[in-house]
Amino acid sequence: MNHRERAREFLADREYAKWHDEALWFVRMKRDAAAKSVKEWEDLREAAEKIKEHTIEHLGFYLREFAKNASKKGIKVHFAKDAKEHNEIVYSILKKHRVTKVVKSKSMLTEECELNPFLESRGIEVTDTDLGERIVQLRGDRPSHIVLPAIHLKKEQIGKLFEEKLHIEKGNSDPLYLTNEARKDLRDKFLKAQGAITGVNFAVSETGGIVVCTNEGNADLGTSLAKVHIACMGIEKLIPKLKHLGVFTRLLARNATGQPITSYTTHFNSPSKDKEMHIVIVDNGRSEILKNKEHKKALFCIRCGACMNTCPIYRRSGGHSYSYVIPGPIGSVLANARDLKNNGDLAFASTLCGSCTNICPVKIDLHHQLFSYRKEYVQRGYMGFKKRLSYKTASFILRNPFFFLASMKGYKAFYPFLSKMNLWGEGRALPKPAKKSFREIYKEME
Repeated sequence: MNHRERAREFLADREYAKWHDEALWFVRMKRDAAAKSVKEWEDLREAAEKIKEHTIEHLGFYLREFAKNASKKGIKVHFAKDAKEHNEIVYSILKKHRVTKVVKSKSMLTEECELNPFLESRGIEVTDTDLGERIVQLRGDRPSHIVLPAIHLKKEQIGKLFEEKLHIEKGNSDPLYLTNEARKDLRDKFLKAQGAITGVNFAVSETGGIVVCTNEGNADLGTSLAKVHIACMGIEKLIPKLKHLGVFTRLLARNATGQPITSYTTHFNSPSKDKEMHIVIVDNGRSEILKNKEHKKALFCIRCGACMNTCPIYRRSGGHSYSYVIPGPIGSVLANARDLKNNGDLAFASTLCGSCTNICPVKIDLHHQLFSYRKEYVQRGYMGFKKRLSYKTASFILRNPFFFLASMKGYKAFYPFLSKMNLWGEGRALPKPAKKSFREIYKEME
């Protein structure tokens, strides 16, 4: 199924789709209010872009410096070229320590590498401890948003899920009650886990330390109790110096949820006494993006999710309509970088309105990148015959004044039929033709 087909399924329930749209727009409005409260907001965005640009241009140097400084502090650093190698490294560490139960704090990289099923197939129980991630895990589902993993679910749906999986009282969908019941279940998982896996929001090359940002404290609790901590990060998570961190922490939470800062911003600079800390640094296609001058800015992303909250396509089609693990504008860019032939339809899941670019805290030119992938998709011959023919026909008509005027007259005459035949306009009406065209009005004024 392509994006259009999956989006059609999502839109079958109009009221549900409307609720999803409004929920995400509410988060977008919170973000706007938070941004306006910071006078130097655009200066922060400018600084973040320059820091990321410098880091990506000198990535080899900063990776070596980070690994050296982390190793000096007793952290064991591993490099993985792809998802397979990443999963095998994580498993080998857990196997060495005879770990059978793992608690994991939200990490989109481990979702990307499909770590959970890999470990579970080898007899290791993995529990996602972020509440949203835990909900989708209990459903056998996948996140629909990188910051709000269960944004596609209403509290009543979660209540029914907990009735089945956690055996709570029936018919109670009060959010506070559901959260407390989830906490009880997760507390037992924390106490029994021998290993903890976290993602990495930022890795500081200067110190060799990592920073993990959460709102629930799940990363802190998991790493405090378990005897081994494995942090998984993509190569793009690096920043050069500790002083740069303040720029990104001021931008991250405000863009993600409208908060001044995440509830927990935890620095891991060395393993605790009698414990081990490992960092697995993963490429998995990122070097290929780095080679591409037109698209390497995609590696600037700090995973705030703001582009999803503002995107009219994402809000109205849901995260599960995207074929890649990361949905929305940034997900479409990354998916096309990975496999344009099979993910190219996502480049067209955009109005090219530019809202994603305008809101991005590190100024990734997202809509330009999507447009670029559209062109590349066509040039490589991946587009279907019907779509190619319709575009060529439209191009011919728009470039030829005679046929353009004839088509406008035809539109007026056949509007009632065209409106019913319009596949693009499913769920919306074609605009009614004006009684007089601009040309006709202009001629009358001469």
